[in-house]
Amino acid sequence: MNMDSVKIIFAGGGTGGHLYPAIAIADKIKELLANKVEAEILFIGTKRGLEYRIKDKLNYPLETLSIRGIARSFTLKNLLVPFAIISSLWKMNSIMNRFKPDLVVGTGGYVCWPVVSTAYRKKIPAVLQEQNSYPGLSVRKLASKVQKIYLGFERAKDWFKTDAEIIVTGNPIRSDISKGDSVKTLQRQNLSLEKKTILILGGSQGARAINDSVLRSLKNENIKDGYQILWQTGKRGYTDVTNQLGNKANCSLFPFAHDMHNIYATADLVIARAGALTLAELIACKLPSILIPYPFAAGEHQKKNAQFLVDSKMAIMVEEKDLDQTDIIKKAVSTLSSDEHNSIKKNLENYIAGKKPAVDLIAEDIIEIINKNKLAEKKIAS
Repeated sequence: MNMDSVKIIFAGGGTGGHLYPAIAIADKIKELLANKVEAEILFIGTKRGLEYRIKDKLNYPLETLSIRGIARSFTLKNLLVPFAIISSLWKMNSIMNRFKPDLVVGTGGYVCWPVVSTAYRKKIPAVLQEQNSYPGLSVRKLASKVQKIYLGFERAKDWFKTDAEIIVTGNPIRSDISKGDSVKTLQRQNLSLEKKTILILGGSQGARAINDSVLRSLKNENIKDGYQILWQTGKRGYTDVTNQLGNKANCSLFPFAHDMHNIYATADLVIARAGALTLAELIACKLPSILIPYPFAAGEHQKKNAQFLVDSKMAIMVEEKDLDQTDIIKKAVSTLSSDEHNSIKKNLENYIAGKKPAVDLIAEDIIEIINKNKLAEKKIAS
């Protein structure tokens, strides 16, 4: 290794879907370089994004820009966007001059644009990581300004026309996601160690359509013997769902969890949205699932994400428009008691067998890019 130090800027945030891949890659780079090379990592985000709300738990310094997205409907705030772009480019130029990064990593969201654009103008190498099968606008627009693009889904290739090298790696997730403690978690949630567990995920803010569908299923029926429910209602839905459900046996609710590796460890089947990271985690944990894509996601990317798993016989999909006619809990119990459940689990196991985790592939490649660039610089200097 031809390096004595490494400096990397990560740009990506607003939502967990953009932020958590960046954190996973940064953590893996730090791990790989530990006791070898000093690694300085700086995150760029906004004060409106998730990154700012969890900045005290981020474990990396965070600089914020005033950049904002353009609202789809007309609003006076859109008139401020050009000024926010200019301000963000100006600040980013100053940050680059001070920090002097060896490489910039963009993981999506509008904050990526001023960061990667500034890197391109200053001839600083940059790479992108796209989570979804339908790439986000920022990543599509920046594709011509980077050396490499790492994709979560093969189908995303179709949306790029660029000279950048494109590598399908899968999506980077935390290394311990499949190493949770099911026993302690079930005991904490007052659930049985013997029953099959249906895990319901609505995201940190909750998914009202999923919550309503489960409530309809449970309103007039008890959960079938031998089964139980662990239900993440989301912070916004917790009080309402708790009040409507009452004291239902074999059902445990929680608003949100930071220890998702432990939550996944309890599950035999998952009902969830089809965000790219959720799917990556389900695959890593080899968990059969019933996916309910968010119908208003840009470019229907959640439906396209889910379709990949359905086509590979690694999941079941129910569209939100069909929830009124679907008893979602009855469908989950039916799936768990059928050969289909075992078949899906086997397909998941076969899919990940022998594959290096995406976070390792990406982190190793980023280190190699920096190493080659530094070696080239030394040759030029000599």
